[in-house]
Amino acid sequence: MKHLSPVTLERSVGPAMAAAALLFLAFASHARSQTLSNPVIKPKTANATELPNIVITADAPEDPPVIIPYLPPVEGTKIYAGKKATSLNLQTLPEVQANNYSQAFAMTPGLLTAEESTPLVSLGYRGIGSPDRAQYMMVLQDGIPIAADPQGYPESYWTPPLESTQRIDFVRGGASLLYGPQPAGALNYVSLMPRTDRLFGMHTKHIFGSNNLYSTFNSFDGSAGKWSWVGWFNYRSGEGFRAANSDFEVIAGRLKLIYQAATDTRWIFSLDAGSDRHSEPGGLTQAAYNADRNQTVRRSDRFNLTRYVASAELQHKLSEQTELSLKIWAGAYDRWSRRQTGGFGTVTALTNTIAQQQFYNWGIEPRIRHDYELWGGNHSLAAGMQFYMCHSPLTTATGASPTADTGTLTTDAQRDVIYGSFFLENKFTFGRLTITPGFRMELINQDVTVRNVAISAQRDNNKFDTQPLFGLGLSYDLGNETAVYANVSQSYRATTFGQTLVTTAGGTASDVAPSQGWNYEIGVRGNPRPWFAYDSSFFLIDLDDKLGTAGVNIQSVGRSINYGWDGAVQLDVIGALDAWNGTHRGDRLGSFNLYGNISLLEARLDGGVNDGGTPQYAPPYMIRTGAIYKRKSGLKIAFLGTLVARHYGNDTNTGNFVIPAYTTWDLTAEVPVCKNFSILAGLNNVFDKHYYSIVTSSGIIPAYGRNCYVGGSLKF
Repeated sequence: MKHLSPVTLERSVGPAMAAAALLFLAFASHARSQTLSNPVIKPKTANATELPNIVITADAPEDPPVIIPYLPPVEGTKIYAGKKATSLNLQTLPEVQANNYSQAFAMTPGLLTAEESTPLVSLGYRGIGSPDRAQYMMVLQDGIPIAADPQGYPESYWTPPLESTQRIDFVRGGASLLYGPQPAGALNYVSLMPRTDRLFGMHTKHIFGSNNLYSTFNSFDGSAGKWSWVGWFNYRSGEGFRAANSDFEVIAGRLKLIYQAATDTRWIFSLDAGSDRHSEPGGLTQAAYNADRNQTVRRSDRFNLTRYVASAELQHKLSEQTELSLKIWAGAYDRWSRRQTGGFGTVTALTNTIAQQQFYNWGIEPRIRHDYELWGGNHSLAAGMQFYMCHSPLTTATGASPTADTGTLTTDAQRDVIYGSFFLENKFTFGRLTITPGFRMELINQDVTVRNVAISAQRDNNKFDTQPLFGLGLSYDLGNETAVYANVSQSYRATTFGQTLVTTAGGTASDVAPSQGWNYEIGVRGNPRPWFAYDSSFFLIDLDDKLGTAGVNIQSVGRSINYGWDGAVQLDVIGALDAWNGTHRGDRLGSFNLYGNISLLEARLDGGVNDGGTPQYAPPYMIRTGAIYKRKSGLKIAFLGTLVARHYGNDTNTGNFVIPAYTTWDLTAEVPVCKNFSILAGLNNVFDKHYYSIVTSSGIIPAYGRNCYVGGSLKF
């Protein structure tokens, strides 16, 4: 394979030229198979003879070596052809503990995990907006949005425990047509399904670690007749590493019931409940960080979240060619925070601000896929719509002391969103070539009323936005399990509640409009040998009207133009040596996988108040590399490294928002003791590097130093 080196694009390259280049090159793209295990469909010859089917049954084989998994071109009612779509298989690693995303995304280039001392998750991608709560991504569980309101308040305060997740699907760019309009793509947590070969099975895991960490995950599953079920309970708590006010407690559970009404009809019912209670020890100034990075500057700030969501899904095959899915869900969220009144790095304060937001939502999403033959090819049409409503009251109050839980009402807001969309994609297949055009229409109505109690004033704002989105994906099978792919897709980010109507005292808003973008990508990926896999792509993101702040004013900070190269490779050394020497040492020794991935990024702001600046959280390079050893017995050992370049935590590139370059390494292990019991252990930040990966308006949020854990997992 020829070595691929990053290409520097001229700063004057516009989206039209990039689109033309992508489309020209994409006609050499790939058509992949509809199964994960065989990513290329071999075309039939004109005189091919159909042989009778032979069914072979056997014990389940050992998991394959660690490879880069790709989503199939069609799965259920969804089309992935022509998109950069991958599936993160968590089973290739030792069990990831405490939702450690820097480990979970070890083999995913470009996905930035902004670490902090709370259980909350912050994810960014390719420098597209703030990573706080993954607000520029669509985050879903089984295709249902996790955020309480993906348009008006697109922040994911909760993500499923990784132990409950079968896989995580990550769709870039073209996700705007598949799941929703957010520019950074979509993460979909696919939850565990129950085993159907027994009446009852169980898994219990208990972990103990530094700073009084305790984490337990307990699940059961089984089946009887047409019914099957899976349920789990997760508890996680700890004191944190900061000097005080660094504790957290996370409780979550789920019950899923599956009713197989017929061979072609299945119902899935789910109920989720959970809470997150944690402290916020506050951000540090650079001087305070240098003096003592573990110190606490906010001793009374707290955050509480409660979440309940129920859902039902119908999966039905109308015929061999037509499949239908229908999802219905409803949820209730309660978000409460208490934060002291004070400036950057303030140690004490006389008052606090108490904020409570509630979200009540429900939604419905029908989808259909139909396969048909036309013009000598086999094609697939997928269409659907999504509708949801969300009512979200907000109150803020001023407490008489930093520890007060109630106070004098200052703001009372009523926020309502009615959202609708419909979408259509068609995968045309002509031999090895697939062409997938798509369309999505976004309809968003926001109605916000804010009453300022202190001055007896009320402001009302209602806005209705419509946004058509277009996309085109192309792919071509080069043979030998290798493919070229390309995609051009629009993206869109509606103005949030805070941008629709400013509620901050003294705050203003100007030039506030939804952000619109184009995403371009072309790449090649393959698994030409069982012991070798790779993925390489060039990308360009053009996001116009990127919103930010200049002082207290919310406005467009310019047009964000981000381009670069992603590359990923994985090599099973033992498998390669076996293939070279004609031996079978892997049967005895297992697999030793070396992996590496890199994201090179050039990003700048064009126009606006920050013209020529660098977008926030856009490191020029991010490298992940390491080794994973695995044996058939279940032994897994991983040494995982992350290297991130210097970058900024804001769009104005001020000195107090600089994030220095950092490197961290984690060592984790899963050691089977007997058939049903394994020991789990890990040493995170092995070399005890002092670093931080996120800076907020309150200051620097230090990342964990060296910490460890040990525990056990019992399954039967």
